[in-house]
Amino acid sequence: MRKLLNTLYVSTQGAYLHKDGETVIVEVNKEKKAQYPINAIGSIVCFGNVLCSPFLLGFCASKDVSISFLSERGKFLASVRGAISGNVLLRREQYRKADDPVVSRLTSINIISAKLSNSLIVIHRALRDHGAKINSDLLKTASENIKRLIRSVSSAENVEEARGYEGEGAYEYFNVFNHLILDQKEDFIFTDRNRRPPLDNINALLSFIYTILTHDVRSALETVGLDPQVGFLHRDRSGRHSLALDMIEEFRPVIADRLVLSLINRRQVNKKDFTKSASGAVTMSDDARKTILVEYQNRKQEEIYHPYIEEKVKIGQLFFLQSNLLARYIRGDLDAYPPFFWK
Repeated sequence: MRKLLNTLYVSTQGAYLHKDGETVIVEVNKEKKAQYPINAIGSIVCFGNVLCSPFLLGFCASKDVSISFLSERGKFLASVRGAISGNVLLRREQYRKADDPVVSRLTSINIISAKLSNSLIVIHRALRDHGAKINSDLLKTASENIKRLIRSVSSAENVEEARGYEGEGAYEYFNVFNHLILDQKEDFIFTDRNRRPPLDNINALLSFIYTILTHDVRSALETVGLDPQVGFLHRDRSGRHSLALDMIEEFRPVIADRLVLSLINRRQVNKKDFTKSASGAVTMSDDARKTILVEYQNRKQEEIYHPYIEEKVKIGQLFFLQSNLLARYIRGDLDAYPPFFWK
């Protein structure tokens, strides 16, 4: 199993990163705040006004440590990495399979089935742990509807039909998402999923965590030699990491959404952490982003049982493990891509 390296997130505005020997230095106002050995870092993510020295960019590229630049809100801007070392034969086969409607349909069905099943996990755990505090009947109805969609998606005749079932499942799931908020209910109200920009506190949290999840999955795909821009469920679009968006679908409910619920229900974030602009866009405070990043990193260290390999692994290793399974399927070592089902 690949060593679980940390992602270094830098969100302090005005921070400056540079190289010192075999380490990365983080400075704010010319004062050293942190120093990390390069061999303990898997990637670096910079939010907003964060600068990196040219020598650090070259150093990280030579060590296969990617550096991504995002806006303060978490919108992807650009990334810097070294020469692509993935097997060209694997990528050529990936492109062929992505153009095959049968392969795209079957892979999309597997991904959507896992996403819907993992959505059920979130609903069922809420019913199990907090059944007396929530509208159990409404959640049970949503659960039955999602189960029906899981049965239906397996017979989808093409990717477009499979996407339709995924959309229905997302509607059922997010239609009851507000009922999963147990604390601070007046300050965190969810009505629907919105983004670019997020228009409420919960959507701001979801969008931010989905962004860092996508970064981690994209890095894992590149590590095993796959092209993160060529997907099966999400079709090609210039500048979009379609394959990374494919893979995060199975992780969204149980990693990202559960983290959002925990942050709210445990009062680790509150209404003071969010600001609404005149345009209606909601942004988070720097302290809130730091809290989220720390909790996300902590979650990645937790262990989970992987039903396909029948072993316990750290959550942070799931992205690399699933990327490797997808690469094995594309090479022809597996008959189908086995998505991750949370147990």
